[in-house]
Amino acid sequence: MPGLREVIFEFYRVGAYVKVSAVDPVTCIEVQIMGPANAGREPLERIALRKLRRAIENQRRAPSAL
Repeated sequence: MPGLREVIFEFYRVGAYVKVSAVDPVTCIEVQIMGPANAGREPLERIALRKLRRAIENQRRAPSAL
């Protein structure tokens, strides 16, 4: 993913854990991760962003369904 892109993050606490969703508004790809609620926002965002980048890259490499 060259250059900077907008990514939307959503945090939802579930007991001792937090669910983080990361969405790329250009491709509409969304990924989720779960982590400990005390981990802090930045580390969880970093992990979700890495997963989102992998998902976007996998979509680019996959053959078209058409």
